[in-house]
Amino acid sequence: MDNFIVSARKYRPATFHQVVGQDSITATLQNAIKNNHLAQAFLFTGPRGVGKTTCARILAKTINCDKLTDELEPCDKCESCTSFNNNASFNIHELDAASNNSVDDIRNLVEQVRIPPQIGNYKVYIIDEVHMLSQAAFNAFLKTLEEPPAYAKFILATTEKHKIIPTILSRCQIFDFKRINVEDITNYLGYVAEKENIETEIEARHIIAQKADGALRDALSTFDQIVSYSGNKVSYKDVIENLNILDYEYYFTVTDSLLNNDIPNLLLIFNEIIENGFDGQHFIVGLLEHLRSLLVLKSPATIGLMHASGSLKEKYSHQAGNCSSDFLLNALQTCNKFDLSYKGSSNKRLHIEIALLELSSITATPSSAVPNLESKKNAVKPIIEEKKPEYKLSPAQVEKPIGKKDDSEKKLPSEQTSKKEDNAAKKITPVDSGNGRKIKNISIKQSLEVLRKKNDDINEVPESIIATEFSLEKLTEIWELFIVSYIAKSPSFANAIAKYKPVLKDGFEIEYKVDSMIIAKDTLSVTSLLEFLKKELNNNLITLKPITPEKNEQKVAYTDSEKFAEMTKKYPEILKLKDKLNLEIEF
Repeated sequence: MDNFIVSARKYRPATFHQVVGQDSITATLQNAIKNNHLAQAFLFTGPRGVGKTTCARILAKTINCDKLTDELEPCDKCESCTSFNNNASFNIHELDAASNNSVDDIRNLVEQVRIPPQIGNYKVYIIDEVHMLSQAAFNAFLKTLEEPPAYAKFILATTEKHKIIPTILSRCQIFDFKRINVEDITNYLGYVAEKENIETEIEARHIIAQKADGALRDALSTFDQIVSYSGNKVSYKDVIENLNILDYEYYFTVTDSLLNNDIPNLLLIFNEIIENGFDGQHFIVGLLEHLRSLLVLKSPATIGLMHASGSLKEKYSHQAGNCSSDFLLNALQTCNKFDLSYKGSSNKRLHIEIALLELSSITATPSSAVPNLESKKNAVKPIIEEKKPEYKLSPAQVEKPIGKKDDSEKKLPSEQTSKKEDNAAKKITPVDSGNGRKIKNISIKQSLEVLRKKNDDINEVPESIIATEFSLEKLTEIWELFIVSYIAKSPSFANAIAKYKPVLKDGFEIEYKVDSMIIAKDTLSVTSLLEFLKKELNNNLITLKPITPEKNEQKVAYTDSEKFAEMTKKYPEILKLKDKLNLEIEF
C-alpha cells in the first residue's frame, strides 16, 4: 500500500512561478535576486495557509542555486538544489520558534551562524512562528539580526506581526502576504483535480474555496476530505453534505417567499431546514450572506465582490433584479439584529420564525398588515360581509362624549364626521362571528395615526416668546429652590449643581459648573432644571451651558468629621449638647 501524501504537501509550489495569489511579492523577491539587492533579514507575515513558509523555502533554494534559469528559478539539477529537494541541505536551516523559543535556543543558532557555508553561497535560517519567541530570546537575537555575516540570511515568518517587538521589525524587510481570492483557489483546485484525474463541478470548487477563507492549504485539505467521501467525482451536493452547508436553493426560495409575503411557505421551509439538522443561527447567517450577494449585484461597480460561478451568478442577478435596494438594506439590518440576539433567546426556533415574520412585513401591503398564518389546504376563512352597512349619525350623536351609553351606540358610523379622530377611530367593518352577532374590527393602526396627526397639529403652533428680565440674585434664589425640590429625586445631580453658584451671561445664558461632564449629560435632570427656571423666572429664552472648573477651583467633598467640625464652628451649642448628653460620635 503506497503512502498517501496530502495535496497540500504533494502540490506545494517549488518555484516562484507556481506560488498562487502572491504575484507582487514573488516579483519583488526575483528582482532583488536579479539585482543582487538581498536584505540580511526578511519578515513574511500574513494569515495561515497563504504561502509564507513556501516562499521562504523557494527563496532559500533559489539564492543557493548555482545555475539559475532565465526566469530566475532554481534549476533543480545542481548539488544545492538536489540536496534541498532531498531534505539534506546543510545551508538551509528551519527552526520552529513555537517549540524552540528560549534564549538558549537562539544562542545556539547564533553560534551556528559563525560557521560559513561549505557548499553554496548563503546559509539561510528560516524561523517559523517567530512571534512565539520570548522577550529574552528576541533581545539575544537583535545584534546578530542587525549585523550578520555576509553569507547569512534570515527569513522570519509569522501570522501575528503585532506580537513582534519593534526593534526586530526595524531590522527586517517586511512582506505582507494577502488572503488568496476565491477565483485563484478555485482554479488551483481544478488544476489539482486534473492532475489526480478527479471530475469536479465548478460550484463544488467554489464552495470549498469560500469555506477556506483565503487559505489555499485549508482548501486543499478540504478537497482531500471531499475526495475521500465521494471518490473520483466531486459534486456540489457531495460538498454541502460533507461540510454541513445549507443548499443555496433554500435561500433563493426563502427570498422569493419574502418578496411575495408568503408566510406559510416561509415557516414550512424553515421547518424542513430544522428537520435536516441545521442550526437556526446557521440559517440566519447564510441568509445574511445571500442578501449581501444580492445587494452587491445591484450596482455594476460592486459585482466583483460577488464570488460565484457563472451560472449561479446569473441566478443571483435575476433575483437581484426583483429586489429593491430598500428591501435588501432593511432585510440585512433585521437579519443582523436577530443574529446578534440569537444566543440570548430561550426559544431559538421561535426566535428565527419571528425574524422571518418581521422580514416578510417589509414587503407587506397595508391590506396584509395582519397576515393569514393558516395553511393553504382546508383553510377556514372568516366570513366578512362584502357590503358595509351605511349608518348616519345625528349631530347630537357625533358630539356625544365618550363614556355615555344610549341607543345611538348600536349604530356604527362609516362616513366622515367633522372631527379627524372620529373619522379614523370609528371606521370599522362588521364581521359575522358565526352566531349571528356582529363584531367590531377596529384598526389600531388608524387610531394611532389619528393621535400622531393630532400631536403634529399641536406642535405646529409656535410658542410665544417671553423674555422677562431677572437679576443674578433672583436666579440664585430660584436655583437653590430647585436644588431643595429635586434632591429627593436625584441627590447626585442636585448636590453636583449645588457646589457652585450659577453665572448669568448675555442673552439669558446661564453658565453653571460641574466637576464632571457626566453630570451635564443627565438629560432628564438638565431638562427638569431648565423647565423649572423658565417657569419660575417667566422667561423661555433661557439656555444652560455647563463648564468644568479649574483644578484649583474644584471643591472636595467633606467627610463626616469635617462636616461636624464646620457645624460646631457655626453652632457652638452643638458641643455643649454633646457633652451634656454624654454622646460619643463615631466617624
